[in-house]
Amino acid sequence: MRRSYPLALVAALCLLLVACSTGPVRRVSEPAASIQQLSVGADGQWSIELRLQNYSSIPMRFDRIRLDLRAGETAAGTLEAAPALQIGGESADVITLRLAPSAQARLLLADALAAGRGTGYALEGEIVAAPADRGNARDYRVRRNGALSPVPGLPGVLR
Repeated sequence: MRRSYPLALVAALCLLLVACSTGPVRRVSEPAASIQQLSVGADGQWSIELRLQNYSSIPMRFDRIRLDLRAGETAAGTLEAAPALQIGGESADVITLRLAPSAQARLLLADALAAGRGTGYALEGEIVAAPADRGNARDYRVRRNGALSPVPGLPGVLR
């Protein structure tokens, strides 16, 4: 009986050592994008603060973004960027993009702002991203529907 006690203790310590050596799980998940803020400039151009969300457990490098934007049911234009931005695991960051919207989208948004109401939007396209410590980037398909509302006290700004 006494001989099995040290053997059991050694076995338990070995199992504990093996359990501690596995390290954190590296989970790579699809990123997401959404509009955090849209500002209409005096020249009719839109300034869009695009929120990039990294749902992976590890830092990711965002190499390219190409998203078609619809305001309501109207095609507004394409958001394109090559930010080469690194975002930590389960975190987000914002990039600012300029867009010369289509005439129909510009009118739709001007009408919504004049009436003090918001509008829906849709993003559809690709984000090219890779784990920050590796070079093998891949395309992630993005589809996002959201809504923007006027910001009180900030004319021409929707969130």
